Amino acid sequence: MLRTLDELEACTIRATDGDVGLVKDLYFDDKAWVVRYLVVETGTWLANRQVLISPISIGQSDWLDEIIPVTITKDQVKHSPDIDTHKPVSRQHEADYLAYYGYPDYWGGEDAWGEGAFPSGLASGSRSEQDAFRTAREATHSHDEMVNLPRHDPHLRSADAVTNYHIHASNGDIGHVEGLLVDVHTWALRYLVVNTSNWWMGHLVAVPVKVIEHMNWLDATVSLALTREAVKAAPPYDGKARLNRQQEISIHNHYGRAGYRDDPTAHKQDDI
Repeated sequence: MLRTLDELEACTIRATDGDVGLVKDLYFDDKAWVVRYLVVETGTWLANRQVLISPISIGQSDWLDEIIPVTITKDQVKHSPDIDTHKPVSRQHEADYLAYYGYPDYWGGEDAWGEGAFPSGLASGSRSEQDAFRTAREATHSHDEMVNLPRHDPHLRSADAVTNYHIHASNGDIGHVEGLLVDVHTWALRYLVVNTSNWWMGHLVAVPVKVIEHMNWLDATVSLALTREAVKAAPPYDGKARLNRQQEISIHNHYGRAGYRDDPTAHKQDDI
């Protein structure tokens, strides 16, 4: 099921013993194209501190009431490693965060989530299991390995920051990023929503992440392996309606790309 960035940022994170706060941003990996963390503003109960929530902890969401439940407690959130969300997230901070919750790291495996395709399958069942995993993890990662981790993750992007990035096609500018579409089964980023009105009196189109060549932080651009004409001729995207399977098939056929349903790791309920 696809959800927009706006829909996700309207949600409350609910721990096992109460509400944590509101989703304010997403950090996604522009190599694996998955959401690594939800940035949550905790409100007055934690002095408006912003914390990271991993999709590993997310349960079955209540989209009607805009509730995303997590399998952790407010006390765990309170004592989680602090982070300055105005600075790039360091790999060391990620290592500390994952170790704190007893989660495996994702940068050592072949799948989007390291050793698995779905984040929910990586959650430890109990606190004792988390402690045991953390002890084992610390034993397998030497001090030198931890010290030599990159200062920051070059592939971790803020969804809010990417919004309004300029879109570069192979033969010129075509528009700007209007939003994102996230598959909340796998927390994979499936599409950028592109507003083409920068170039001509255009419309919104959904651009699969498979056609993205790279993102550039410095000049705030996204480069596509497409021409302006290909983007202009794409099926219009209606931001008020949810994409159905046939619409997604049309989008992928237009761009000449296989749909993500063709990926053997795709969720059985994915639309395409």
